[in-house]
Amino acid sequence: MADYHDDLRFAHVLADAADAATMERFKALDLKVETKPDMTPVSEADKAAEELIRSQLQRARPRDAVLGEEFGSEGTGPRRWVVDPIDGTKNYVRGVPVWATLIALMERGAGGDRPVVGVVSAPALGRRWWAAEGLGAYSGRSLTSAHRLHVSKVAELRDASFAYSSISGWEERGKLNGFLDLTRACWRTRGYGDFWPYMMVAEGSVDLCAEPELSLWDMAANAVIVQEAGGRFTGLDGVPGPNSGDAAASNGLLHGAMLDYLR
Repeated sequence: MADYHDDLRFAHVLADAADAATMERFKALDLKVETKPDMTPVSEADKAAEELIRSQLQRARPRDAVLGEEFGSEGTGPRRWVVDPIDGTKNYVRGVPVWATLIALMERGAGGDRPVVGVVSAPALGRRWWAAEGLGAYSGRSLTSAHRLHVSKVAELRDASFAYSSISGWEERGKLNGFLDLTRACWRTRGYGDFWPYMMVAEGSVDLCAEPELSLWDMAANAVIVQEAGGRFTGLDGVPGPNSGDAAASNGLLHGAMLDYLR
């Protein structure tokens, strides 16, 4: 098995730099915000954080490819860094502290590209989560000050906590009835949104979560963290990994039951 210790340490360095850039402009009264062609917002902080990460990757990992939300794909090869500079930009521009920088390393294998390193850093919450293939998943302030993550052992939907981002996305894709039926079958539901539900699945404080439309940069880091915590991360089609354009994450015990509703 490959050793990803160096890549994980480097991902933390990238996250440190991004945190400094994003926190400097968080709640700034003169923050510049634009609307992208897909009608989602992008702030100057999104662009600055991704540019900073890309420049460090170019210096330290020049042979690796990069895919970022704001500046697209660059380079080729079997290793690719996947970056969402601010996951939760709508929260960021409104001063809500639930947003994070997502950094993942993906490697090409016989079964396609898979995430092998992931860091999710939420500086306004004072939280960071990370994982690497074969090394486990952790949360803490640094590599040397962390605790290992484990998913829950809840085995029945009637005892489960289910997290989601919004209802409208399910309605737009003709999956609202199944989504609502799943919420009724669960003990508790909350719309935490963005990266946070996946991290709570990894921590064991939430048992399952799902979203109907996502990009690779929204999922790659989350996927390896959930998997290394002992959970399952698939598309709504049940295919493992972050490549389906949508996502379902769970403690594993509830995964099949969740997909039965959401399919």
